[in-house]
Amino acid sequence: MINSLYRQKIYPFLLKAYYRYLQTSERSIDKAYKAALQIKAIEDEHFNGNKINFDLTRHSSSVMDYFESELKRQLKIIRMRLTEFKFSRFFLDESNQKTAKQVGIEYSPPTVILEKLNFIDEVITKYNTFKPDEVAPDTISPQSKIVPVEPSLNPTKLHNHSKNKPDNTPRSKTNTTGVLPRSIFNTITRLQVELDPNAEQDVVKNFRNTQKRTIISVRFLLLLIIVPILTHQISKAVFVGPIVESYFSKHSEQVKIFLNYEMEEEALTELERFEERLKFNSLIGNGEPLSQEQMEVEVKHKAREIAEEFQHESGNAIKNVFADILSVIAFTWLLLISKREIAVLKDFFDHVVYGLSDSAKAFIIILFTDIFVGFHSPHGWEVILEGVSRHWGLPANHDFIFLFIATFPVILDTIFKYWIFRYLNRISPSAVATYHNMNE
Repeated sequence: MINSLYRQKIYPFLLKAYYRYLQTSERSIDKAYKAALQIKAIEDEHFNGNKINFDLTRHSSSVMDYFESELKRQLKIIRMRLTEFKFSRFFLDESNQKTAKQVGIEYSPPTVILEKLNFIDEVITKYNTFKPDEVAPDTISPQSKIVPVEPSLNPTKLHNHSKNKPDNTPRSKTNTTGVLPRSIFNTITRLQVELDPNAEQDVVKNFRNTQKRTIISVRFLLLLIIVPILTHQISKAVFVGPIVESYFSKHSEQVKIFLNYEMEEEALTELERFEERLKFNSLIGNGEPLSQEQMEVEVKHKAREIAEEFQHESGNAIKNVFADILSVIAFTWLLLISKREIAVLKDFFDHVVYGLSDSAKAFIIILFTDIFVGFHSPHGWEVILEGVSRHWGLPANHDFIFLFIATFPVILDTIFKYWIFRYLNRISPSAVATYHNMNE
């Protein structure tokens, strides 16, 4: 039965997936090449074959917004497909190439691949400095530290621009400590900005870039949450669930009802309580009295219900294992293709966290430490670990749980104290003092 199920359903699916894997390199380079052609077509049709320049005034703002979104979309496709091409070529060995030839899959000759890669490089090299989603800290005002990186500046203009404006090189807040207080430099910079005739335009650009950074960060955070959850639910309902249920239905006699001894003990306890409840009701005359045979029939019926319930729970645990693996793969893939969004998100957190007041920083620090490394944290960690074990159908290993509780919160507390001593104490000493006063 198992061999027939494997040959009829699982093996054809695995074979199709393997053939698709063999075609990954060709498919990815073709899609990247088509995306480069789309960018080249926009350049030839609307910019006389030159780079897409967002400072041109012959197009309306709506048209330029369309060009910007289309350019970002095509550049993202190129980055994704080139990464996919590199990985697929790395794992494509001689045995896979022989298999591809046997099944009729033809690879492009190296000259064609090199021509496509050269064309792609020629197109995207123009936009290496084009980062519409990237933001960089500036010293325009003490409240707002972000200005956009202007993609349309040529090297000469950029050189002249750097002479007239302060240095916009991204620097972490942990590296901004100096001999004099930062407030003095912020005051001097604010006076320079107020005397600058172009200060209003810079403030407007700064606000727009901050708004864009916030939108990108919130959208990326939602994607990090929604994509794994959707992957888990869709894969469990469409792909993993039907395979597990089909196997359980065809091999119900061979499949174990309980995945671990804890499920078995829980089922036996529930059955014993049901039987004792029947005897108790019969003794006190609550309802019709049951004979010994009738009581055995009721107990057998309840045992079947409990067995079906725990078999369904065991199947659900197996589904969760495979669905969680796919969710982790989707989450990792999202991180790999979103390096620019991760950089913007880090800057967003830097701006939000270090922009809080001292009391707010101290409150968040105390709340975090009390929850994860405080006196009552072992109970929370125990509940989390037992819930994860039950989610995957594993028995709760109490020795491992106690060892985890004895080591991980201590390591986390050490890391947190080092962060306070190494970084926060230099950036905001008043916040550290407030934290110690509130914690005492």
